[in-house]
Amino acid sequence: MSLKTILLLVAVLLVVAGGVVYYLAGQEPGPLVTPHGPAALGSGATQLDVSVETMGTKLTGLTVRLEQGNQQFPVFALDAPGDAKFAQETPDRMRLTKPIPAKSFSGLKDGPARFVITAERQVLLGLRRAVSTTVHEIKVRLTPPTLSVVSTHHYIKLGGAEMIVYRVAPPDAASGVAVGDRFYPGFPTSGIKGAKTTDPTLRVAFFALMFDQDTSTPMKLVAHDSAGNSASAEFDHKTFTDRFHRSRVPVDDAFLSRVVPAILQATPDLKLAAGTPEERVQAFLAINGDLRRKNAAFIEATARDTAADMLWKGPFRRMARAASAAVFADHRTYVSGNREIDQQVHLGVDLASTKGAAVAAANSGRVAFAGPLGIYGNCVIIDHGMGIGSLYAHLSKMDVEKGDTVQAGEAIGNSGMTGLAAGDHLHFTTLVDGRPVNPVEWWDPHWIMDRIDRKLFEAGITADAPKLGEAKDGTKPTTARTKARAAAKPKTPAKSKKH
Repeated sequence: MSLKTILLLVAVLLVVAGGVVYYLAGQEPGPLVTPHGPAALGSGATQLDVSVETMGTKLTGLTVRLEQGNQQFPVFALDAPGDAKFAQETPDRMRLTKPIPAKSFSGLKDGPARFVITAERQVLLGLRRAVSTTVHEIKVRLTPPTLSVVSTHHYIKLGGAEMIVYRVAPPDAASGVAVGDRFYPGFPTSGIKGAKTTDPTLRVAFFALMFDQDTSTPMKLVAHDSAGNSASAEFDHKTFTDRFHRSRVPVDDAFLSRVVPAILQATPDLKLAAGTPEERVQAFLAINGDLRRKNAAFIEATARDTAADMLWKGPFRRMARAASAAVFADHRTYVSGNREIDQQVHLGVDLASTKGAAVAAANSGRVAFAGPLGIYGNCVIIDHGMGIGSLYAHLSKMDVEKGDTVQAGEAIGNSGMTGLAAGDHLHFTTLVDGRPVNPVEWWDPHWIMDRIDRKLFEAGITADAPKLGEAKDGTKPTTARTKARAAAKPKTPAKSKKH
């Protein structure tokens, strides 16, 4: 075989091999696209959220379009990104987010639609492109949720709580009560023990008028769905003010020498000096202010991890044979020597009995937290479901752990003087969506019957007419009924206000 023939054969083989390589490169998979959202489109604003993995090569193209029937709408193009944002999650994966303003697509109708995402990357040293197409199915929902009020007589005292029964449609819309800028979620009534209704639209929501809000604070039902639609509805309510106690609390060095080092040891991220009296005062101010706020944020976050079921029943139990040493929302001025050094609000009731007195769960629930907690010392938080919780602080001993199920009256520990406690006592409060409210209401059988049991019965959720619960705290039950019910006439439930 001549040299010329051999060279020609080699050239042919190289061309064939090159063709094979070129062909195989064309069979390479395109970029891996993972859509994260949106799940639906509606009348509100939303966001396109997509991850793209390029498998170690360069992304050369990315387009997104919305399709419904014969209609197509451009959403995004890599060569004209507009207000899109890119985040590099890994060396090979980036995340694209792009705002989709309200009413971006004219002509859409309720029903299914889809995002079609086409991506391409370099292969064979940029000589070819590998393309992938991913379809993300969504729902178009242009009709806002609807809200209607079921219960009547909503009376709420400053620092206190209330409950409302209402309907929301569609049932998967997130809903609840807005009290000023604070939101309280609603829960399906199927989570109430003995519920006789299967209406998926029925909800109950517990809400509060915080001690630091005004009696004129707006209250309304609100709802929003996954498509960005929202609605609100007014409901009849009457608010009442309250006079909160004010006190002066002396702070001497003997007290600071006992509590400050112990709290600093239990809170290692607080790197504060406490060797001299003045250093202990400064450490106390940080503990009483900054640490108090951090503790409050932790309590709120912990209590919001709540069961959808109502785990409790009837009045809450007050600590047996205990005197009230301090009241809820006591505005305290702390005094060192002859100078006022701080002001804080005491958001609980202090109950003093014998030293190391047994502390019992105020009602049935699940232990959400048990451990040292800053100013509260040894602390137990119990979730009673549907956003209701209770907190027990300054304990000398804890007999429960996180995750334990407890029954009303079951021992959970003993009173003590851990944290910022001047003497042996129990600091107790009730929580609504993690926010402290006056526990005196929750101890009152009349309040429970009128504000909760009556409404559930009148709404057809429970079958049994409400009966006055028995006090189980070793003291005589309170007979103080609210006069608010007779002081105001209920208004006609409002229709939804959509926006």
